[in-house]
Amino acid sequence: MMATECGSRWYLVQTQVNAEAKAAVNLGRQGFAVYLPRYLKRRSHARKVETVARPLFPRYLFVGINLAAQRWRAIQSTLGVSHLVCWSDKPASVDDAVVNSLKAREDESGFIKLVSRAAFSPGDRVRIIEGAFTNSLALVEGVSDQRRVALLLDLLGRKVRVLVEADLIAAV
Repeated sequence: MMATECGSRWYLVQTQVNAEAKAAVNLGRQGFAVYLPRYLKRRSHARKVETVARPLFPRYLFVGINLAAQRWRAIQSTLGVSHLVCWSDKPASVDDAVVNSLKAREDESGFIKLVSRAAFSPGDRVRIIEGAFTNSLALVEGVSDQRRVALLLDLLGRKVRVLVEADLIAAV
């Protein structure tokens, strides 16, 4: 169901921490159109790499509401919902084009396809943004494949070569 059907518009709901799916289910049970954009993220934990679905906007989802016909104030007390984002005392609407452009980027499984990060070149200075070496500066030595980058890290006065996931570093 599109939010624009029957006079509905899209609005933004802030959820409780890690409760996006719970809020979406409970809002759907109340008859609201719900859109929770998600993407697939690679996660490494205990020497195991897995792909998990994550919300594109953590703690937020879109809900289609007809303010004239639906009891929208019930959203505030829905399980999993923190609050409906409002300006003054009115819910803040989201332009349909925003939701439509997100839906247009979904693959056949319903996940948003993220644009891959800019490729790093040898000699680029980068900062490690996650992991054991968080906030360390390094020099790109080379790119081993699409997902991993070889870095030269200055540890205890010598250059040490480490391989890290490309999404764990940022250009300086």
